[in-house]
Amino acid sequence: MSAQVHSSNRSPSLSVSDLTIERIEFIPIKMPLPKTYRGSYYQMTHRCTIITRLYTRCGIVGECYTGDEFETQAEILAILRDEITPHLIGKSAFSPEQCWQASVTPTYNCLRDRKLAVYAQASVDSAVWDAFGKAVGQPLYRIWGGAKETLPVIGIGGYYEEGKVLADFGTEMETLKAMGLGGAKFKVGGRSPKEDAERVRVAREAAGPDFRICVDANQGWDLREAVEFGNLVSKYDIMWFEEPCRWYNERRTMADVRRITGLRVAAGQSEWSRGGCRDLMMEGSIDVCNYDASWGAGPTEWLRVAGMASAFGVTMAHHEEPQVSAHLLGSILHSECLEVFHPNRDPLFYTIVANRSAFKDGRYALPLGPGWGLELDKDAVEKYTVR
Repeated sequence: MSAQVHSSNRSPSLSVSDLTIERIEFIPIKMPLPKTYRGSYYQMTHRCTIITRLYTRCGIVGECYTGDEFETQAEILAILRDEITPHLIGKSAFSPEQCWQASVTPTYNCLRDRKLAVYAQASVDSAVWDAFGKAVGQPLYRIWGGAKETLPVIGIGGYYEEGKVLADFGTEMETLKAMGLGGAKFKVGGRSPKEDAERVRVAREAAGPDFRICVDANQGWDLREAVEFGNLVSKYDIMWFEEPCRWYNERRTMADVRRITGLRVAAGQSEWSRGGCRDLMMEGSIDVCNYDASWGAGPTEWLRVAGMASAFGVTMAHHEEPQVSAHLLGSILHSECLEVFHPNRDPLFYTIVANRSAFKDGRYALPLGPGWGLELDKDAVEKYTVR
């Protein structure tokens, strides 16, 4: 590993200038998956991310990996190196708000896909907070509120795979239970409502009544299809129905799905700002906001969204990325489950993170190390770095 300070006994006498940012490096990672994973209208063949390391004057190194973009990875790296880094050098990681504001300018470019700059901003914001946590010797979830020491944890499954039969979905739920998980987010939206409802039935029967099941259509259906499916699966004790409707009118149609089916609706991962999440809440579209800090401008912005959600009676989830979401969800009372993948779908979390907590009785213990509490495996990072 690089020269990082992991001690939880870091002196409280550090000054603002001690955490001055002197250098930042970015390491792109790409790991092949053993098979193609298909949702309603997308597919994944690799797990990708960017590791950000932020070096400060006193020797503390803020470090985190965020995001899952490969085709646009080079563009994100260019924004990080050419447009954000020059504004952060000389700033102090003791001032995350100032650092966040210094990195927001690239998002103003209206001739570029704005989400690329937002992803880049999330990378550095996450590293800044890690340095802050290490400087004060505390895990971030305690710095942000310390509401929970453990979280219920669910896996993500139900992908559409060639040759898969109905019974296989039951077997998959049993596999997730055997991993120590307490539930699953099940992919739907890629077949007819009746076909997908049958897949959910098999999953529920195999998992048993105490296993949490969410369903996620990834914006796969129109309103009529989403309502039909929701009515068919409502008897299976569904924790939430995620992104049920197509993107171009989803705020209104999700509100209709909530009212007609009575199911809790989740969305927010496709938003890149607090304003987008605000509109979901104001229009009564959601019960659960799963804003993604690794896609949406970092933990600083996620915490702002969480504050709004508490005023609207909306609970907070997080789209995947357990290395950051555990601390965010653990910092507040109005949070839902931690989401993880099977190791085949997210080899990063199980390979690169050297000190991952074990899943036990459907729960995950939050890391106790300072900052994110992450220790990355040096050999794994080296092996999967994009050259």
